[in-house]
Amino acid sequence: MNEAEKRQNEYINQTAERVENRYDFKKAEKDAYRLKKGLTPKIVEELSAKKNDPEWMREFRLRSLEIYHSLDVPPWGPSIDDLNIDNIVTYVKPNTDMQGSWKNVPEDIKDTFDKLGIPQAEQKSLAGVGAQYDSEVVYHNLKEEVAKLGVIYTDIETALKGPYEPMIREHFMKLVTPRDHKFAALHGAVWSGGSFVYVPPGVKVDIPLQSYFRLNAAGAGQFEHTLIIVDKGADLHFIEGCSAPKYNVANLHAGCVELFVADDAKLRYSTIENWSKNMYNLNTKRAKVGKNATMEWISGSFGSHISYLYPMTILAGENAKAEFTGITFAGKGQNLDTGAKMVHNAPHTSSLINTKSISKDGGASTFRSSVVVAKQAQHSKALVSCQSLMLDNISRSDTIPAMDVRTNKASVGHEAKIGRISDQAVFYLMSRGLSEAAARAMIVNGFANPISKELPVEYAVEMNHLIQLEMEGAIG
Repeated sequence: MNEAEKRQNEYINQTAERVENRYDFKKAEKDAYRLKKGLTPKIVEELSAKKNDPEWMREFRLRSLEIYHSLDVPPWGPSIDDLNIDNIVTYVKPNTDMQGSWKNVPEDIKDTFDKLGIPQAEQKSLAGVGAQYDSEVVYHNLKEEVAKLGVIYTDIETALKGPYEPMIREHFMKLVTPRDHKFAALHGAVWSGGSFVYVPPGVKVDIPLQSYFRLNAAGAGQFEHTLIIVDKGADLHFIEGCSAPKYNVANLHAGCVELFVADDAKLRYSTIENWSKNMYNLNTKRAKVGKNATMEWISGSFGSHISYLYPMTILAGENAKAEFTGITFAGKGQNLDTGAKMVHNAPHTSSLINTKSISKDGGASTFRSSVVVAKQAQHSKALVSCQSLMLDNISRSDTIPAMDVRTNKASVGHEAKIGRISDQAVFYLMSRGLSEAAARAMIVNGFANPISKELPVEYAVEMNHLIQLEMEGAIG
């Protein structure tokens, strides 16, 4: 064990002691709250027992662990050789069970979410909200008028133990399987928390649902699972927010999102990720879209030390449509490898990938896309557009598109543009009374505007604020 690992172990043990001393549990309770690290069958068994999993889920976790140990780290993306997953704490329980009333959430946890604006957002513009703190959902609420429509929105672990277990068993890790890659297998073994949403046929949810994930423990991982099923002719907007404080040890996010959009249905999935810059964000997201259905992704990626993030859409039904709109901001010490994948498996399908990336202070931003048009997907259309803005001469931006077209009856295009802020534009704005910093920030905000305008007002404001902080170098 090297010195860095020794220091990380010492830090984790000290954190465990502080957690125990702070809340003054009985010994049995302390054992349940102790931070545990490593990936062994015993730890997975203990986690499954703590979660009171049904037998099939316990077996699924153990099979996933076997697959995890049999797979190598994926060859794509920036190197993560300095991440020792065996030193990541796979489960951290907060000091509360899930609450249905905000006033019952413990004050220290409530204060964290208050600062993030979760209660205000819920009151103003959300049909329901869930909040996860470390490895557990601590708060969940669905407005009564939405529940009366038959919409189900709860934490996935509660759903797993109730009447929705057959639906979850039918869909859980069927789009993203443990054999897809090493981090998917890791997720299958140690997943904890997350959301389950079901929208019945024909139901249109007029205001968004939101889940917010906060990883607050040092040296820990968060492995939430989100499963959303939008039934035939239904319509939903779901918002996901993520954040974490900065520590001097590595944190890991290896969540999983599975989205099922039935015939004639529509789902918009918006994400604002503001991870700290000690985070390894190795998340996997995938959607399956039926006939005449629409899938829309809106993604803002800020923070994290390294990211692997490539949401995939499988256009499985005729005339299915998908759009991915995303922005990435890579600053000092960041290597963000992001993009999207579109798979056309039916005729007359269409997809659009439209991304923007910004890099400064030596940050590296890589756009990686994949478009597959199967032989049976005749008369399909796909367009990929990526634009990159570098704010200095020490940053980096790369574009890596891949296209696999197996029919000559399809229209597929790709365009890319990489540039720098125009000195003339900066000079013009400065001549109108702006400082150089303000001028550059205005240009960057204009560059990001096509993405921010797709978000609800509160979240667009949050994204613009994050861009401003990145420009000032204030995000740690």
